[in-house]
Amino acid sequence: MADLPRVTAATLDVLEALLDHDDGKLYGLKITKMVGRPTGSVFPILARLEQLQWATSYWETTEQSASGPRRRFYRLSPEGMASARSLLAERRPARRGFGWQPAPGIV
Repeated sequence: MADLPRVTAATLDVLEALLDHDDGKLYGLKITKMVGRPTGSVFPILARLEQLQWATSYWETTEQSASGPRRRFYRLSPEGMASARSLLAERRPARRGFGWQPAPGIV
């Protein structure tokens, strides 16, 4: 597994969101709303995390889809989780835990 070549504040935000919600039920648009970043920033970060094997994803099955387009769910790999924790501890040491407070109305 490779290290992240470029770490931005948006990357750290996405990693925090993935660490906080390791139940495999985070999809791309939900992550963008949680971190308050545009999709044009978040989706390339998610793709890069997958390419580096820090994260995995899967598509929602048609049985799961209530309405609208299928969602792609993301979660950190075990190695990605350890690397993300280490990176966040180094880059954001003042924070205790990785608790997110989602915007109102985000489920």
